[in-house]
Amino acid sequence: MSDTLSDVLRAVRLTGAVFFTVDATEPWVTETPAAPEIAGSIVPGAEHVIDYHVVTAGACWGGIVGEEPVRLLAGDVIVFPHGDTHVMSSAPGMRGNPDPHLYHRTEIQRPVAIRQRTGSAAHAEVICGFLGCDARPFNPLLETLPRTIHVRPQPGDQGVIGLFVRLALAESAARRSGGESVLAHLSELLFIEVVRRHLASLPPEQRGWLSGLRDPQIGRALGKLHDRPAHPWSLEELAAAVGMSRSMLAERFAHFVGVPPMQYLAQWRMQLAATLLASTALGLAELAPRVGYGSEAALSRAFKRWVGVAPAAWRQGKRNGTPRPAP
Repeated sequence: MSDTLSDVLRAVRLTGAVFFTVDATEPWVTETPAAPEIAGSIVPGAEHVIDYHVVTAGACWGGIVGEEPVRLLAGDVIVFPHGDTHVMSSAPGMRGNPDPHLYHRTEIQRPVAIRQRTGSAAHAEVICGFLGCDARPFNPLLETLPRTIHVRPQPGDQGVIGLFVRLALAESAARRSGGESVLAHLSELLFIEVVRRHLASLPPEQRGWLSGLRDPQIGRALGKLHDRPAHPWSLEELAAAVGMSRSMLAERFAHFVGVPPMQYLAQWRMQLAATLLASTALGLAELAPRVGYGSEAALSRAFKRWVGVAPAAWRQGKRNGTPRPAP
């Protein structure tokens, strides 16, 4: 399970970004714009940003605009994987004034300290951060995550989340050289831990890619495809490799993952190809065998069919920061 999850996180280029710290007394509110408005400013070249907040002292409320907010206590983490416009506030029902210019990296020093002190005794301290990633052409993790994930600390929690809070507070306060890089990597670790805890909390009947990872047989099938994506897999060979019949594998894989095994493999190959196009100078002839295609022409046809644009257009769009597959 962990290897497959790590494969996806590498392929979608998960990258920690800037930090904000909020130190405020009642009443206070901050509202974060939707991900498409700020993604390019926070992580240049990122298609998507995931927002998260860690309450380090006091209590507050957090939630997506238009939905019921969640009461958050010290040690809680709330994540908005799909980058919805959301509000963090001292009371439910409050609205802020989202300012996209606040997120331009070149305009202000990082991390940003937001202080709203009014003299009230009731205060809260919150660490806010972002993670950039690719959403296209295929991000199975992002597709399976809910719009909001709320994680509470576990009894005697000395794990990644507690460590994150302590280190992030120290780095934010010290503002030492390299601090932003440290905070970025800490945020990646935090997100992975949140995903792990979310996975552990899913009911047995839950469907989705993460639940498929947890299932012994489907998890093995996913692992096989991720270990050898360039291998000419057939449904028969994959079924034999995980000790299932063809029909049972096809049915159970689609039940959890939502698509048949060979369609999943094709989508995963497209994500690997897209990652290589964005991060290397490899030509299609060199890239094709790495992702399971026998020729440059075969890869080009498959890429355009699945992604909506030709590989060269995707690469150029990534360099310009504007890859946009056709509908």
